Amino acid sequence: MARILLLHSMYGLRPAIHAAAERLRTAGHDVHVPDLYDGRVVDDAEAAAEIREEIGRDELLKRAVAAAAPLSDEGLVYVGFSLGGALAQNLALADEKARGLLLFHGTSDLADDASTDIPVQLHVADPDTFEPVDWLNAWYLRMRRAGADAEVYRYRGAGHLFTDPDLPDYDAEAAEQAWATAQAFLADL
Repeated sequence: MARILLLHSMYGLRPAIHAAAERLRTAGHDVHVPDLYDGRVVDDAEAAAEIREEIGRDELLKRAVAAAAPLSDEGLVYVGFSLGGALAQNLALADEKARGLLLFHGTSDLADDASTDIPVQLHVADPDTFEPVDWLNAWYLRMRRAGADAEVYRYRGAGHLFTDPDLPDYDAEAAEQAWATAQAFLADL
């Protein structure tokens, strides 16, 4: 069983995030899902981007850190969707007790001096305008250079947020493949 901090996408704490948390709980994990948007939930990319910009990257990171702080002593697995993936990555790489990092649809830049030995798994659409192939290749190499045991799973033809059944990007087959692989990853931690 893993203690998990699950961070939502720029769309907010949508039903798909609650479903993901429940899926993980059913598998025996202790899952914590903070609402970084204070209850705001949208299904339109433009509205989501407006909320993200209004709150700001620094404030979102502060909120994620505040959510992780009371849980991190026992070693968290950080899980994030798109924007939440970028935040989860930043938290995991700064947390010396982190046990793993599971990313769906999103990454973040890595500092040149980044160092970690945690296992990392990324599930991403192929192609993905938010995570271009060149970026992903560089991200993977930098993550490996940092010491992470990183795996990247690409889902050909899927949309960016292919795990959210209420968004146009949804791809049922890709979503189930990603979840099966992710569940195995978490079981091995």
